[in-house]
Amino acid sequence: MSPAAASGSVAVRASSLSRSFGDFVAVQGVDLTVWRGELFSLLGPNGAGKTTTIKMLCCLLRPTGGAAEVMGHDVVDDPLSVKSVINISPQETAVAERLNAWENLSLIAGLHGIDRVKARSGELLEMMGLTERAGDRVKNYSGGMKRRLSIAMALISDPEVLFLDEPTLGLDPQSRRAIWEHIETLKGEKTILLTTHYLEEADALADRIAVMDNGEIIALGTADELKEAVSGEPVTVVEAPNLDDGAFEALRRLYPATRRTEAGVEIEARQVNVYDIHDVLRPRGIAVESTYRKQVTLDDVFLHLTGKRLRE
Repeated sequence: MSPAAASGSVAVRASSLSRSFGDFVAVQGVDLTVWRGELFSLLGPNGAGKTTTIKMLCCLLRPTGGAAEVMGHDVVDDPLSVKSVINISPQETAVAERLNAWENLSLIAGLHGIDRVKARSGELLEMMGLTERAGDRVKNYSGGMKRRLSIAMALISDPEVLFLDEPTLGLDPQSRRAIWEHIETLKGEKTILLTTHYLEEADALADRIAVMDNGEIIALGTADELKEAVSGEPVTVVEAPNLDDGAFEALRRLYPATRRTEAGVEIEARQVNVYDIHDVLRPRGIAVESTYRKQVTLDDVFLHLTGKRLRE
């Protein structure tokens, strides 16, 4: 149990939450509970219903079925109270490119009626590593810098619940990791709902993960719980690129659950003796480049649940 869950205080609750667009059902029957101080991730491919779910919780879309509350406020009956305790960094980076970072933050602060704008903005720019470029027009920022500014703009109102919708979409690995580091500093201080289709992002950041597909939550738990739920026998990877059919059949006689891969084979067995593998392959002139125990990933979880890879 995460520290947030142990507190027993609910930040977001959805019950049978649904949204249709004509005959198309984008979200169907979503049930979830997010605890105060938790970083909760909605993981799924594009079109899974993640953004639609977030928009309903932020009162940007009215549900066509079910109910939801944020910090005890109903998203349909009391949207103004919901909006007073939340903020969102949307999937489409919402920054004014002709303004500089200071001006963008001042603009959003003014909309929220916030005092001490300069001090608060300075703190956020420092947190996001933007202080040195704060006076430059945003149109000259990199994609990663614009995403960091978007997150700072979402934090200017000091929300109790922060929604981050695909915060690293389209960024290079270095920029993505920099944003992860900034999000990590917020864990425990804010309740965060993060949508992503990046496996490693949810794995690295989230206290709990809900896997979405076709508008439904198909699994929910910590990353370790999701992986444990689908793991069967351990898998040992043997990288031997010049492995021929005869060597493969010899390995299968030793370990029946052996399958070919581009780099060699994978052996599914509780106990695999590396020396036995070398004894089979070495007389046949086959070099083993490496052997290692394969770790279960969230992609394996998604494949197990849906029959397809998350990134297909």
